[in-house]
Amino acid sequence: MTTHYHNPVLLHPSLEGLNIKPDGIYVDATFGGGGHSRALLDQLNENGRLFGFDQDPDALENKIEDPRFVFVASNFSHLSHYLKFYQVKGVDGILADFGVSSHQFDTSARGFSIRTEGRLDMRMNQTQTFDAYALVNTYEEEALSNVLYKYGELRNAKILARTIIQARSERPLNTTQDLIQAVKPLVPERVENKILAQLFQAIRIEVNNELEVLQAFLLQAAAALNPGGRLVCIAYHSLEDRLVKRFIQSGNFSGAIEKDFYGNPLVPLHKIGKLRVPTEEEIQENGRARSAKLRIAEKK
Repeated sequence: MTTHYHNPVLLHPSLEGLNIKPDGIYVDATFGGGGHSRALLDQLNENGRLFGFDQDPDALENKIEDPRFVFVASNFSHLSHYLKFYQVKGVDGILADFGVSSHQFDTSARGFSIRTEGRLDMRMNQTQTFDAYALVNTYEEEALSNVLYKYGELRNAKILARTIIQARSERPLNTTQDLIQAVKPLVPERVENKILAQLFQAIRIEVNNELEVLQAFLLQAAAALNPGGRLVCIAYHSLEDRLVKRFIQSGNFSGAIEKDFYGNPLVPLHKIGKLRVPTEEEIQENGRARSAKLRIAEKK
């Protein structure tokens, strides 16, 4: 299944992981082009329901006209609020694909890609005011360095931050290519794409507060699932995947398992199966699937 907006990654393993009940209630927390949602709806009967969340106004163009489907124009960190609004007490499965969509990458004006020139934007939610331009042109050196090190895992974060600040002192860095040209002297050609991708990832995570939002979502997802309900998460970089893995294992983000008064572990989910990754065939068809990691958990 392919859409003009997004080629759904790990489609069949994610649907299999949900263990779909035909009359169940499900959430696609990252609706995007609707590829996962359409395939999920195909497995529901007339009594099933599906809620699709997406904060990107562009995703609304892909809204599914189906009485069983509800589009929620919001970030998935507001999951519990909207389920309560729609009087849903529990759901049977939640699917989340945390990657930036192909549409967002390919729309140069959104500023996500290192390959095309566009304004430094990188906002998932276009209604927010803070964007990559504001970050790159206003953050002090220490704050910028911390962002690049923490979210991009860049060892030379300090010199990169200093170089960016020097470049912007001469003129504002308006576009993705302005930023790339500013740091290019520090980036060896043999690893240029990797380093630039890490740089853009760091800025994007800070702009969208992605890791804090992910943590809020996971806590709400565990609470929203019915006993036996499944959580399926697809992550694309180690920072996301580490949070998902720790939460499934321990019920928190430190990794330390907490226990009740009687010594019973306070872990709401348990792992189902092994880590899933794309096949070579899928990677050949969709290069952006290369780094995807799928984890499945079930509510106890």
